[in-house]
Amino acid sequence: MRPFELTAPATVEDAVAAAGTFLAGGTTLVDLMKLNVMTPRHVLDINDLPLRGIDTRDGLRFGALERMGDIAAHPGVYPVISRALLASASQQLRNMASIGGNLLQRTRCGYFRDVAQPCNKREPGSGCPAITGANRMHAVLGTSESCVATHASDLAVALVALDAEVLLTGPDGARAVRLADFYRLPGDTPEIEHDLRPGELITEVVVPRLDWARRSTYVKVRDRASYEFALCSAAVALDIQDSRVVDARVAVGGVATVPWRLTAVEEALRGAPATVESFETAASVAADGARPLPGNGFKVSLLRRTVVRALIEVSRG
Repeated sequence: MRPFELTAPATVEDAVAAAGTFLAGGTTLVDLMKLNVMTPRHVLDINDLPLRGIDTRDGLRFGALERMGDIAAHPGVYPVISRALLASASQQLRNMASIGGNLLQRTRCGYFRDVAQPCNKREPGSGCPAITGANRMHAVLGTSESCVATHASDLAVALVALDAEVLLTGPDGARAVRLADFYRLPGDTPEIEHDLRPGELITEVVVPRLDWARRSTYVKVRDRASYEFALCSAAVALDIQDSRVVDARVAVGGVATVPWRLTAVEEALRGAPATVESFETAASVAADGARPLPGNGFKVSLLRRTVVRALIEVSRG
């Protein structure tokens, strides 16, 4: 790890005015600093900033410095969010990692984390060896010739399904951005992962009120049962009345370069009977546009099956 300066700003205004890299729980940043993937010269410890609190009076709002474990345990949180958080990491990490940090975590692509390898995310223009290399864990949706790395956050998948926003504060003031618009597809610039401007800080997450999201779940398929990143995951909420689907929210993770909303699946579900047959029909379009690689073609069928499994779980819940 290279030498760096550590300071602790007292206010949000001080934090965004300073030039540096923000540190909250440190469960991602410190790892990447040890690997020399990230080498900040100035680290800003933001843990004393007033960015906490959970408000469930009208929808859901929580501060960016709330810990994953506290959000997961809160009784007013929609099940899809709680289950995504509980599936994300060990208890120790959930007690340490912040919500804002979770949403901004970097990919777990092995080539990105190995500084001896080229990587367009880390070194633009150097290449993407994952396309022809070890790519079993990589994306089949939203990829480009420059990058096929998956987005790592489980929470982001649930929040995208619920149409959440992030509130951002920076040198030019505050703004709100839909989380689905916040993340960037890699295209020709995979090093630009999100719409966070220089000096900006995530201050709060806002989830619109959606009463029927009480009927929701998060299904995560992975190689082992704990502390593992998704091969495929599905965040699902259903509004079922008189045995028919009135409305639906579906997003998936582990298969795309960003948290991936399945609007075509949602449309196919609306008005359909809440049956396994309808779920299978709707999920048949879940992988449309997929570009599988030699090592991850199995994710195409796994994606459809995971969506069906989540829909069945919610309908019977």
